Amino acid sequence: MTTLELEQSTDPGGPGPRKGFIRRHPTLSAAVGCTLSFAVFWVVQRLAHVTMIDLMVYRAEGWTARNGGSLYDMVATSAHLPNTYPPFAALLFTPLTLVDVPTMRTLATLGNLLLLVAVVHLSLRLVGRPRRMPRPAAALALSALLVWCEPVWTTLRYGQINLLLAALVLWDLTRKDTNRWAGIGIGIAAGIKLTPALFAVFLAVAGTVRAVQQLRSGAGVRGIRNPWLRQAAVATATFLATALLSALALPRDAQRFWTETVFAADRVGEVEITANQSLRGALARLLHTHDPGSAWLVAAVLATALGLTLAVWALLRGDRAWAAVTCAATALLVSPISWSHHWVWCVPMLILAGSEALHRTGGSARRRGWAATAVLALLFSSYALWWVPHRWHHHEELHQNTLQLLLSDVYPLAGLALFGAAALRLWRRGGPGGRGARGHDRRPSDDAGAPVSSKA
Repeated sequence: MTTLELEQSTDPGGPGPRKGFIRRHPTLSAAVGCTLSFAVFWVVQRLAHVTMIDLMVYRAEGWTARNGGSLYDMVATSAHLPNTYPPFAALLFTPLTLVDVPTMRTLATLGNLLLLVAVVHLSLRLVGRPRRMPRPAAALALSALLVWCEPVWTTLRYGQINLLLAALVLWDLTRKDTNRWAGIGIGIAAGIKLTPALFAVFLAVAGTVRAVQQLRSGAGVRGIRNPWLRQAAVATATFLATALLSALALPRDAQRFWTETVFAADRVGEVEITANQSLRGALARLLHTHDPGSAWLVAAVLATALGLTLAVWALLRGDRAWAAVTCAATALLVSPISWSHHWVWCVPMLILAGSEALHRTGGSARRRGWAATAVLALLFSSYALWWVPHRWHHHEELHQNTLQLLLSDVYPLAGLALFGAAALRLWRRGGPGGRGARGHDRRPSDDAGAPVSSKA
């Protein structure tokens, strides 16, 4: 008897087909599977003796802020790690000092696992999936798998905040355009760590282009309806509010950060180490130098221009999911330091790739879509960047051969491949003036009331 026949076997209590347990209770089944996967993950991390070293730095920042010390003179843990975040982050970290270290680590792990589910749920909402099963079931099932991706593993290993930042940004990008408070999440995320500020720039550029299009089409100034400019303004105002709050609470630290520390890119760590999955790190390894200098500046400018162009183009066509992941890839590529755990944006990237594969019609097109999704999943779950020789302060990455260079650059290569896929997709569908360029998504909002991407 086949599996399908087993699932449709007759119920002993009465006539008619009886679906299998998983089909009758998809959310419960997914919850059980997700809980088991998370439990195994938790045990494996404990067996690996994870230090959650970044969480300890956050705790030290909280203590320093509470006690009136200097945030940018302190170092924490045996590795003597400095504080690199804006002072607003230290204010948010002060609650970490209210519990003991074991409790803090447990709560941080649990919180990050819940944030992963939230990021998966928001990513599904962004792409408008699934359509044939409850979204909570899909979110739990995918979370059970995606927790094993290297960026997610490393985020929990270090006790990092990357999933929180991604959730804040995705929360904003999946809200209705009519929501006047959309943009707050991006502003808070940028206040904690500067990189998400690129999303506000992206929205501002897209809003400006759309306003110009509306004016050229004959709409008067009063007739312009442009939610993206409003979202960018809300994000900017929120970010400035975080800076003002930190300046009032920690004036000395705020002054030092915005006049000195913010420009010290090398304060974060060695540029060439394999954990740095930015263009700057890739170029340092490729050129066998600690500082790629002007080569990185040129690459960063070109990548920013290309990435923002593609993201804005996608948003103008109503492809919100493509716009979001392209903007995220841009930020990760051009940041001076993008540790591997910063690439938790692999979660929405993989969900978008799978959604695109499901959407494709025709056997060969769908097979190509699933093949591309499988390759992307392999890059983010292979831990390939750690296969090369790497030891802190030994600079082994400056002497890599061709194969080692490819292995240590898997995430920048994935980001550039995403650029290529976005460009090809947009080119095939015409320019930003084509169908769907009215600044809104072409499909109606989903059941949660959030805008969804078209053709995703």
